[in-house]
Amino acid sequence: MEVKERVYDVDAFWRFVCQPENADRYFELIDGEIIEMAPPGEEHGYLAGAIFHYFLLFDPQRKLGIPTVEIGYYSLEDRSTVLGPNVAFRRTGTASAPLNKRWVPVMPDIAVEVKSPTNTLPELRRKAAIYLQHGTQLVWIIMPEQRSAEVHRLGADGAIEREFVGADGSLSGESVLPGFSLEIARLFI
Repeated sequence: MEVKERVYDVDAFWRFVCQPENADRYFELIDGEIIEMAPPGEEHGYLAGAIFHYFLLFDPQRKLGIPTVEIGYYSLEDRSTVLGPNVAFRRTGTASAPLNKRWVPVMPDIAVEVKSPTNTLPELRRKAAIYLQHGTQLVWIIMPEQRSAEVHRLGADGAIEREFVGADGSLSGESVLPGFSLEIARLFI
């Protein structure tokens, strides 16, 4: 849903979301256009929380990086897009201390999007492409209705590769989070 017709950048978008009338609303910015998102449902929140939990369990001292939930990320090269992955992981080398008070000025190394009833797979695939084009190395799209996931990454030729991981498969941290593995079945109750 388009909120305004003007083109926004990161700073104007920040001022927009901080207005009192927007306090309980959730937005993203894609190519300068403000997109209002529906609040997530219980299943969505549970899945995002579970993935965040597994990231924390794998690296409890956060020596490898910082996991986050529902935080805005943008690329310094593209100040017209701010995405809020449901869960993200940013390696220590790209993490700053102290933590950012506003959005993070670098895309996460791993971005996780949980498909909600209000999302379409093409919308989420578009977001995966945006993440990858701006430095994210892995994007996981969790699809609750199939108890599965799609893993997106850039191939050696720069093309986006998409891999389906079924209910009996696992998500891997690959080179971003070496040794991390999460069985899809462990996400669902």
